[in-house]
Amino acid sequence: MPELTFRLPDLGEGLTEAEIVQWLVAEGDTVAVDQSIAEVETAKSVVEVPSPYAGRVATLHAAAGTTLAVGEPLITVVPVEAGVSTAAETYREEEKAGSGNVLIGYGTSGATSTARRRRPRSRSTAPAHPSPGPRRVPTVISPLVRNLARNNGIDLRTVEGTGRGGMIVRADVERLVAAPVVAEAPVAVTGERRTPLSGFRKAVAATLSRSRAEIPEATVWVDVDATELWRLRESNPGGPGLLAYIARFVVAGLREYPVLNARFDAERQEIVEYERINLGIAVQGDRGLVVPAVIGAESMTTARLGDEIRRLTGTAREGKATPQELAAGTFTLNNYGSFGVDGSAAIINHPQVAILGFGRIMDRPWVVDGQLCVRKITQMSFVFDHRVCDGGVAAGFMRGVADAIENPASAIARL
Repeated sequence: MPELTFRLPDLGEGLTEAEIVQWLVAEGDTVAVDQSIAEVETAKSVVEVPSPYAGRVATLHAAAGTTLAVGEPLITVVPVEAGVSTAAETYREEEKAGSGNVLIGYGTSGATSTARRRRPRSRSTAPAHPSPGPRRVPTVISPLVRNLARNNGIDLRTVEGTGRGGMIVRADVERLVAAPVVAEAPVAVTGERRTPLSGFRKAVAATLSRSRAEIPEATVWVDVDATELWRLRESNPGGPGLLAYIARFVVAGLREYPVLNARFDAERQEIVEYERINLGIAVQGDRGLVVPAVIGAESMTTARLGDEIRRLTGTAREGKATPQELAAGTFTLNNYGSFGVDGSAAIINHPQVAILGFGRIMDRPWVVDGQLCVRKITQMSFVFDHRVCDGGVAAGFMRGVADAIENPASAIARL
C-alpha cells in the first residue's frame, strides 16, 4: 500500500496559506484518524489540524515556523498495513512512476544516461560538493530515484532516507527538488534587523492596503460628554460595562442608518445592505489586532452584548476566536481609548464601509447650562466609505450615538 500524503487543506474563508506553529507528532509516531498533528497559524487564528489518515508518520514536510500554501504537502503517513512492505515492494512502487535500466542497489554512470541533465542548483540542504569527510554510501533501491537525483544535481550521499531502514525513496528526493533555491542575501546595513512577516501580518497588510487603495474614506469626529453614562455604569457594579452600552447605541444607530451596515460591490456598482448586524469588536492580542464579531447583535440586550463582548475579547486575545467570528463582521467598533489615546483616523476593515472609534474618557472642563464644570469627556471618530453615503448620513448616525451616550437612561427607554 503506498504512502499517503496529506496536503495543507483550505482552512476556510479563502485563506491561501498558514504557518506551522508547532508539530504535535514526530516522524516515526503512530497516528489515528482525526488525531491532531499540527498547530498552524492562519491569517485568522491558531487552529489544530487533524490527520485524515491512520498509520506511521513517514515525513513531516516542513519545519515549525515555515509558511505553507494551501495544497502543499504537510505530512506523509504510511498506513498500518503498509508497514510490512519489503524493499522489493518499495522498488516496484517507485517503478510505477517511471522506468530505469539499473540493477537494484547499483548506480549508473553519466555515459549511459539518456536523460536531460540540468545544471546543479545551489541548495543549503543538499550541496553539490560535500565537505571532505567519510563518504556515506546511500541506500537506494530504485533507479528512478537515482535518475531523479542526478538530473536535478542532488548528491544522494547528502540525502537522509525516510524509507525502511534509512532507505532513500522518491519522496526524499522530490522534497529537495521542490525546495526553494537558496540565493545569496544582500549585504545588510550595519545595525539593520529584518523580521519576515507572519501569515497573520501578511493578511493584515493586504486588507489594510486594499482598504486604503479602494475606499474613498472620510472622517468626522465629535467630543461627547459621557458623564451620565459613566454614572450609570458606576451605579450598577455587576452590570454591563461601558462598551456594552455603547455597542447597544451603535446597533440602534445602524438600524436607523442601515446603509452603514453594508458592503460596496464595486463590480456591480451596488450597495449591499445586511439584514443582520454582526458587530465587530477590535481586540489587540499577542498576534496583533483582530476583529471578532458579535453575531446577531441586533437581537441582544445590553447585558447579553456585554457577556458576548467579554467572551470574544478573551478568546481573541488567546488567539482562539473562530474563523466565522473573525470573518462575519459587518461593522466595527474600536475602543482605542484603552491605549491611552484620544483620537484616531482608523482604516475601514474591508469589505465593511465604516468604523466607529472612541478615545479615552477623561476629566475636562465643560460648559453645562451656562456653567463651567468638570465632566467625563471622550472623543468619538467615525470613518466611512463616501461611496455609500454623504456627510449628512454620517453626521446623523454619529449624533444619534453621541446623544444616547449623553442621555443613556432616556435612550435605553426607547430601545
